[in-house]
Amino acid sequence: MGSYDVSDESPERRFRTLFISDVHLGARGSQADLLLDFLRYHDADTIYLVGDIVDGWALKSSWHWPQSHNDLVQKLLRKARKGAKIIYVPGNHDEFLRNYYGTHFGGIDVVENTVHAGVDGKRYLVIHGDIFDLVVQNARWLAHLGDKAYDFAIQMNRFVNFFRRLFGVPYWSLSQWAKQKVKNAVNYIGAFEQALSAEARRHDADGVICGHIHYAVIRDENGIRYMNCGDWVESCTALVEHDDGHFEIITWADHLQKPAQVQQVAARAA
Repeated sequence: MGSYDVSDESPERRFRTLFISDVHLGARGSQADLLLDFLRYHDADTIYLVGDIVDGWALKSSWHWPQSHNDLVQKLLRKARKGAKIIYVPGNHDEFLRNYYGTHFGGIDVVENTVHAGVDGKRYLVIHGDIFDLVVQNARWLAHLGDKAYDFAIQMNRFVNFFRRLFGVPYWSLSQWAKQKVKNAVNYIGAFEQALSAEARRHDADGVICGHIHYAVIRDENGIRYMNCGDWVESCTALVEHDDGHFEIITWADHLQKPAQVQQVAARAA
């Protein structure tokens, strides 16, 4: 990925907790190489894999598993062997793992959902979030159709950014732009956030940490903190918790950037 490689033993930054979702290993749009690069510079005592890490839907239609996908799995297993606590909360694309709740794979715990305790004692429900997506739950054929359209958008996005890099223009996400500009997408995101916040209240939690909609954000609404990890298909974002307890979204969209140059977003509106 570049000449600035750092060994596993001495990453640039270490956090209390790292949250990663929607890597979609097995899908052609997965940017596993960028996540692997990110993990060379960042480490944590606890790592949550918040669903859709493996894309079973994509693998069923067409087998795609390049070396970078295998390397990423091995990297996570090495972190578990070295003492990191890794918790896997499956999503809809890796729903085959929902048959294995309560089991351990190479030091990785598979759970339906869990509650993360922050430094200040606040409780955060950790859940992928697809069970609050009516399209996924009630019209799976439509979800699969939308998945194909999304794959096409990702391929177009790569084409556009190829030329942007040639002219030295920063990375830009077509689908992220659409999510902020298209009314139906904005309404969908808002409804999703409200549903997840309500679920946090039902669990007597102070907040919720999720994935699923590929839109990273930290938002406080009606006394509930909503935090979405984003994804590693287009935006390449991770949610981190620092030792002092504050949360931050780190964007790793451009692999040519050094760690000191990485755009870091503490909180932004949809």
